[in-house]
Amino acid sequence: MDLFSRSWTALRSAVAELSDEDFAQPSGCAGWLVRDLVCHLIIDAQDVLITLVTPAETEPTRDAVTYWEVSQSPPTGDDPLDALTVRLAAAYEEPRLLKFHLDDVGSAAGRAAELADPALRVGTRDEVITVGDYLSVYVMEWTLHHLDLIAHLPDAAEPPPEGLARCREMLEEIAGAAFPASFSDRDALLVGTGRRVPTDAEQAELGELVGKLPFVLG
Repeated sequence: MDLFSRSWTALRSAVAELSDEDFAQPSGCAGWLVRDLVCHLIIDAQDVLITLVTPAETEPTRDAVTYWEVSQSPPTGDDPLDALTVRLAAAYEEPRLLKFHLDDVGSAAGRAAELADPALRVGTRDEVITVGDYLSVYVMEWTLHHLDLIAHLPDAAEPPPEGLARCREMLEEIAGAAFPASFSDRDALLVGTGRRVPTDAEQAELGELVGKLPFVLG
């Protein structure tokens, strides 16, 4: 839960420090500008709040690793929900309104996570998961989207290193194999999830794992 808080605080701080011009830059998500990604983060925060107050009585059906639906097809930005996010983001008109809404809803989501019992079972996406595992899922979500946020903003702050390390561990569990030790945690996540194409040298190091890439998490 502490890692959830650190990852979420770092991401919200990175958004707060963006200039108005930064919101018009492309993000690491196909078809989305930075403003669209920030709008998606607001929706994510709402989902956290909803899930944390949706208790379940049955045994967990997913954990922090098996929660994800994994495919090898990176998003194109053409999905109807992705397109809806773009229209919603445009409706804010001013970056300061996006910042305000993210700070408002995001702070509430952060407080709710701190107050939640990690052993509590909650329902989401027609599955049951413990709060502890659910918040670990969002460590991955926040960290990957932090990388998306700064993809074309070289001066922006990076995600916390401990979050990058934990997400690499989870991605390696999903992959059923370890990424080469020469890969930084950041590069393992970018290459592993299809956010960056591996170089020829990296492909050689990846060996048989390269044939399984990317692991697109949805």
